[in-house]
Amino acid sequence: MPTCKSCDNEVETLVTVKVKGKAKKMCEDCADRIREEEEVAEASESVVQGMMGFKGRR
Repeated sequence: MPTCKSCDNEVETLVTVKVKGKAKKMCEDCADRIREEEEVAEASESVVQGMMGFKGRR
């Protein structure tokens, strides 16, 4: 059985997720957690840029 590199648990299948531009293979639970963290980081960055009056994207 494959092992998730993020949590070191044996899982039936691994999924590929892009993390900061790099593809990583991990279990569904870790992939969901990473996706949520990325969404929160993007939303918080958007709010901070709005407060500072930043009009463009990087």
